[in-house]
Amino acid sequence: MTMMTKCVTTAFALLLTAVSASAQVSIEVSPLRVELKAQPGGTTTQAVTIANTGAEAVRVRAELSDWFLSRDGSPQFVDASDRTYSATAWTRLAPPEQTIEPGREAIVRFSVTIPASAGPAGYRTGILFEFGPATADAATHRREVQVRSRIATLIYANVGDPPPGVELVDLRSRHPPNQPTQIIAILKNSGRRTVRTRGTVTLTDASGTAVAKIPVPDVPVLPESEREVAITLNEADKPAVPAGDYRVEVRIDAGMPAVLVGETTVKIP
Repeated sequence: MTMMTKCVTTAFALLLTAVSASAQVSIEVSPLRVELKAQPGGTTTQAVTIANTGAEAVRVRAELSDWFLSRDGSPQFVDASDRTYSATAWTRLAPPEQTIEPGREAIVRFSVTIPASAGPAGYRTGILFEFGPATADAATHRREVQVRSRIATLIYANVGDPPPGVELVDLRSRHPPNQPTQIIAILKNSGRRTVRTRGTVTLTDASGTAVAKIPVPDVPVLPESEREVAITLNEADKPAVPAGDYRVEVRIDAGMPAVLVGETTVKIP
């Protein structure tokens, strides 16, 4: 049986804390993203660590969920009506519910088995974690979970090596109220694999001098989907770009032989 390999990007292996409305529940989950490189018929088992950093015992419930990314990149957890890219039915996890004492850690393991008939594509599933006081009864627990944020580990199962097919279909500037100006690149992925972005945005003034070079964020673009990639200008931890009119050149590497290039203009107030 062919085994899958796992890649966990460092930035997503960081811990995420969720605090309940009563400020008594504090949970950390790691990793938040798991990428599996797989072949049809492959299987693997991995683990997610849950740490109770609060002062009280908590009950943690884990469940599998389909998900997709909205146009702005926000994960949306839904039951997929179209399971073309769903790996949820191929995944098992245990235990589904457990209690973690203060200062202790627990493990949730998941196993993914790729059917031999699966075609090359970027499949996905996710694990949703919900928390509640260990002393609450089941009905109270369900009510409390409804008002709390959930933490999710997103699982990408990349089967085979289908060719990428990404277009830069639009490029514009956006000026959110009381926030830095953004350059918005609209990417359309017509391929069957998830791609991740990297690249640069160069601002050039009227004299032709490049005054700033800003990295394109590393974000996923799911198969057969379209999404916005927001590149923020004048971030708080970066040198400020002076007010004025600029020519903008965006260069995005989406894993294809050619880099995607687009140009627009922006006025920074």
